[in-house]
Amino acid sequence: RAALDRATVLLSMSKGGKRIDSVWGSGGGQQPVKHLVKEIDMLLKEYLLSGDVLEAERCLQELEVPHFHHELVYEAIVLVLESTGEKTFQMILDLLKTLWKSSVITVDQMKRGYERVYCEIPDINLDVPHSYSVLERFVEECFQAGIISKPLRDLCPSR
Repeated sequence: RAALDRATVLLSMSKGGKRIDSVWGSGGGQQPVKHLVKEIDMLLKEYLLSGDVLEAERCLQELEVPHFHHELVYEAIVLVLESTGEKTFQMILDLLKTLWKSSVITVDQMKRGYERVYCEIPDINLDVPHSYSVLERFVEECFQAGIISKPLRDLCPSR
């Protein structure tokens, strides 16, 4: 009862949520999805600037959300589709390869990320006209690198 009374007081305080974060912590899965998406987006942009794969891996692990790693896969592939140069293509390929080999991203999370892109590609193609061909090429490179399975590669939509 005392704990519930204390929680009620903390929640009713102004900026109660911030206070609770400092009292009980808010790591991992307790973080809001919007915050996690922003963190992953920032992680990818920093990686593209620095090229430091190990730092990107460390930052992803610090988020403590292995059940949400499909978001990194999805966002990374979308960055490849939206980019115009070969540099982003190769850097994202290297990042996914490293995260795959170190088992930071599981088979299931990798699959979910790719499937999300496959489902969204018609919408992405409206904004990025050559996205189907870039996706096909990227998926083939990922398959050759051993990042994805043949069945997942074969699911890749084509125009």
